[in-house]
Amino acid sequence: MAKSTQKVTLSPSRDIPFDKLVLSQSNVRRIKAGISVEELAEDIARRGLLQSLSVRPVLADDGSETGKFEIPAGGRRFQALSILVKQKRLAKTTPIPCIVRDATSAILAEDDSLAENMQRAALHPLDQFRAFVALREKGQDDEEIAAAFFVTPQVVKQRLKLAAVAPALLDLYAEDQMTLEQLMAFTVNPDHERQVQVWDAIKSSWNKEPYQIRRMLTETSVRASDRRAVFVGVDAYEAAGGTMLHDLFQGDDGGWLEDPALLDRMVSEKLQAEAEAIATEGWKWIEVSLDLPYGYSHGLRRLSGDPAPMTDDEGAAHAKLLAEYRALEEQYEGQDEFPEEIDARLGELEVAMEKLEARPLIFDDEEIARAGAFVTLDRYGELAVYRGFVRPEDEPREDADVHSGEQAADGQGVELSAGSNVDGIGHGTVITSAGQALGANVPDDDDDGALKPLPERLVMELTAHRTLALREAVGRSPDVALTLLLLKLVSDTFRTFSSAGSCLEASVRHVYMSAQASDLKDSVVAKLVDDRHAEWEADLPLGDDAALWDYLTSLDQGSRLSLLAHCLSFGINALHEKVNPYGAGISADGLTKRMTQSDLVAQAVELDMVEAGWEPTVDTYLNRVPKARILEAVREAKGEGTAQLLDHLKKGEMATEAERLLKGSGWLPEVLRRHDLAALDEAEGRGASAPVSDAGQTEDVDLPAFLTADLPGDDASMMAAE
Repeated sequence: MAKSTQKVTLSPSRDIPFDKLVLSQSNVRRIKAGISVEELAEDIARRGLLQSLSVRPVLADDGSETGKFEIPAGGRRFQALSILVKQKRLAKTTPIPCIVRDATSAILAEDDSLAENMQRAALHPLDQFRAFVALREKGQDDEEIAAAFFVTPQVVKQRLKLAAVAPALLDLYAEDQMTLEQLMAFTVNPDHERQVQVWDAIKSSWNKEPYQIRRMLTETSVRASDRRAVFVGVDAYEAAGGTMLHDLFQGDDGGWLEDPALLDRMVSEKLQAEAEAIATEGWKWIEVSLDLPYGYSHGLRRLSGDPAPMTDDEGAAHAKLLAEYRALEEQYEGQDEFPEEIDARLGELEVAMEKLEARPLIFDDEEIARAGAFVTLDRYGELAVYRGFVRPEDEPREDADVHSGEQAADGQGVELSAGSNVDGIGHGTVITSAGQALGANVPDDDDDGALKPLPERLVMELTAHRTLALREAVGRSPDVALTLLLLKLVSDTFRTFSSAGSCLEASVRHVYMSAQASDLKDSVVAKLVDDRHAEWEADLPLGDDAALWDYLTSLDQGSRLSLLAHCLSFGINALHEKVNPYGAGISADGLTKRMTQSDLVAQAVELDMVEAGWEPTVDTYLNRVPKARILEAVREAKGEGTAQLLDHLKKGEMATEAERLLKGSGWLPEVLRRHDLAALDEAEGRGASAPVSDAGQTEDVDLPAFLTADLPGDDASMMAAE
């Protein structure tokens, strides 16, 4: 006999006055979570009650109904209604829609309360994003949507931005094939085609991190914090038709400029306009360059001008600032440290006074007519103008025949294009792209894995770093400088063969570094050399040989040796150069001798290129060498195990990951190492860089970012994993 299907009977619904309802003690919700009751009350006041309450009759001791109803499911809605009643926005007798359960039901009240909360399905975030879009399309603005759902307008903008990602990527997110963080990263660039291209490129890669997605979506753009953007101004760039990219989910330092060509053109035009304005001062030439190399003024004489006096207004402003500064110092005299706001104010006063004290120099009109200026940008995007440089050919010549073709100066010079001059205004603009070596990037297809020699241009740049660091070290080591000078002089005096190949040009001729990385002029050692040079230059009575003679003879022995060391340091030449077998330039034997002698000097001054500020980055080394060299660097610094984790990567990814792993490791390419320390390491069995042993790898090696998430969190788990 067939069994009949049991029919479902639903509990009836009815409207019950609010004052007949009470909160049941059977409600399982005890902990506050999610939206607050106050916000729920405001939402009910705005749109009404969307969901009925589930109630049961309250029975008397004899089992009869009392006319009251308890609420096991819907307690938060009841509390929100209670708030509206207390605020007299809802009458006590207002009928409330309710589902009335039978008091004698076999289903417990706690069962109903638990089911109501556990059986509900949370809204998928994508549905929420799309719902916000629907509200916007039907006329609500961001502020109205934000007020309705108790969020900020910024949150509304973010969710609308997420809903605007390429539909194909939204489908992947809906199917849990993409994380919310990854989806957020795709909002940086609104180009759907580019978004899909990036996902196709990385979906099978180990690195699908949000930062990688953002980097790929903005790789052809320029950050708003870039000095070029700071110089031009984002507002001016947008006014010229430039477009911006913004990240609504992370700090983006103002966003990215999407049109680098427009930006570069605007930088060039603005620099040119600044140069033409400066040309009205009467200079013979003006050199415009986005990047001036270290040693840009080599071979040029700098004019000595007089600081312009302050105007009456400037003097009064300076006096006022100084008075406030001294008053604050006196007020807090005796305290161990100033309050934070007072310390900040003192800093502001110092900056303002320094700005007034930095007076422009006034030059002689006759000198201006033969001199020139350099116009460039500093590292912060501010205009930098260096005035008053005289080229050798522009020096006044009394005895030389100007038509004889006689050279004005010997030695190496700096090749700078003067540009064409029309009516005294230099129109030549030199915008150099620094740091890009010819043939430095080795394509993956041409990389056969062999450990090839370093590119010659890279070696020249690395030894330029080393030469400058040696100059700084010799300049503060009088004893070493004196020994080096004696070595050169003794060789010249007592040896019959040529002393070519010495690492000291004892003329002293300033050795210009023709091959150098773009960051050399901003390095730690460059600043030390420049500061020391400026200190001596401020004290020396230059331009008057008699006065200079008297000054030098009046110095104590220690100061004389310090000055000797400083001057001698400019002759340091530890540069690797191309060997010319035909006689012009340095020979192979001379180059070997120079590099060997530079090692002796490096050992004597205890040179440490890590302390000198050199680090292996993508730009300075890793992207300039084959993959085998990158792996060799990681192997020496972190061990064979870590190197093996990178050997399957493409060149660009490998270089980026290697930079992170090598940061702070103290690793140096062979060209920058001290040979005496390398020999000591080998003698003690450590090798060139004391690589990490495989046995301790899980403890000591800083694993690549894409693997750290999979490691167990404690020692016991690690042992189990092994």
